[in-house]
Amino acid sequence: MSRKQATLIGFSAVALWALLALFTVGSAPVPPLQLNAICFAIGGAIGLVWVAATEGFGVLKRISWKVYAFGTVALFGYHLLYFSALRLAPPAEASLIAYLWPLLIVLFSGLLPGEKLRGLHVVGALIAFAGAALIVTRGGISARAEALPGYGLALLCALTWSSYSLISRRLGQVPTAAVAVYCLATAILSAVAHVALEDTLWPVGARGWISVLALGIGPVGLAFYTWDIGVKRGDIQMLGTASYAAPLLSTLALIAAGVAAASPVLVLAAAMIAAGAFLAAMAGRSR
Repeated sequence: MSRKQATLIGFSAVALWALLALFTVGSAPVPPLQLNAICFAIGGAIGLVWVAATEGFGVLKRISWKVYAFGTVALFGYHLLYFSALRLAPPAEASLIAYLWPLLIVLFSGLLPGEKLRGLHVVGALIAFAGAALIVTRGGISARAEALPGYGLALLCALTWSSYSLISRRLGQVPTAAVAVYCLATAILSAVAHVALEDTLWPVGARGWISVLALGIGPVGLAFYTWDIGVKRGDIQMLGTASYAAPLLSTLALIAAGVAAASPVLVLAAAMIAAGAFLAAMAGRSR
């Protein structure tokens, strides 16, 4: 598989994550940790079917338990931190801070073997981040002192996912099949946390169940496998910058579904994200 092919596969994860908000809205009133448990169980099951049909379960036995622990802590920790941050701080501001992870990937990717951070990478990532900020905050923020714990958790959230992506790059020899175990272990931990912290509520009607199933197949399922391939074998700096397209695509999906309305801010944000991705692509071509 070429670097370009792996990067394109990684892009598919960004496209799938763009549907996260739409399907999450449809899955109401299922609480976050319960939704996590269901969706990661579906994603893990998909992975096991794929492993059985390709390399066989023997490949899973050859992977160190330390790798499994790393992936599980990252996936479960990220989502637990994210949901907690949104409960303790205004969702827009918390989401924006959490969305520092693509910028952190770009900035720290220069420390990886065989990678070189260029000025255009940084400029492109900053412009794309500014575009994402316009979408997430709707052009305004209202920081409050009592929300500081939530902001802190959101920052930890960004550090968790960027670290997971960068360390996964260093673990390039570990097969993507390991993600199936990450997902299943995350599902178990989420189920335990759900029983301890939440009331059980099930999806309402066909729309609710379809939304939960779609989440498990796509944004909280296949996306983690394609992202793993992208960060291990593709252009990680380009992927980091292009990840800012997720909030844009997410907003467009909500507009198409009639859940949100279009605005001039969206047009400006789209232009900024596209410009940032273009600059990152130019930096990548200069290799």
